[in-house]
Amino acid sequence: MAYMLLINEPVEQRSTRTREQGEVAYQQMQRFADELKAQGLLLAVESLASQKQASRVQVRDGQARVVDGPFAEAKEMVGGFFLVNCDTREQAVALAQRCPAAHWCTVEVRPLAPCYDDSNG
Repeated sequence: MAYMLLINEPVEQRSTRTREQGEVAYQQMQRFADELKAQGLLLAVESLASQKQASRVQVRDGQARVVDGPFAEAKEMVGGFFLVNCDTREQAVALAQRCPAAHWCTVEVRPLAPCYDDSNG
């Protein structure tokens, strides 16, 4: 079953790091991705740009609304993700615990499922 490990980080966390600190964190994450790939668990991995470069889009009653970031109400942003193939939820949670980002962010573990499937809460 596929699980997404969402890296939820404080909005301004990146701006508090030096370039060197950011590169060290990125290298740690790359090594983790390489380990997952070597184990045959990694389906995809990406780091996302800051929400300052994001846009939110809603269409209501035929009218589109586009709001460019940063988003004042946001305390966290999705900074990246790992898409992994695990046999169980417990295995996915164990991977999240090994993820270097768990030391400075929150790693949310979610199974992939169709948007109409509400059987698992």
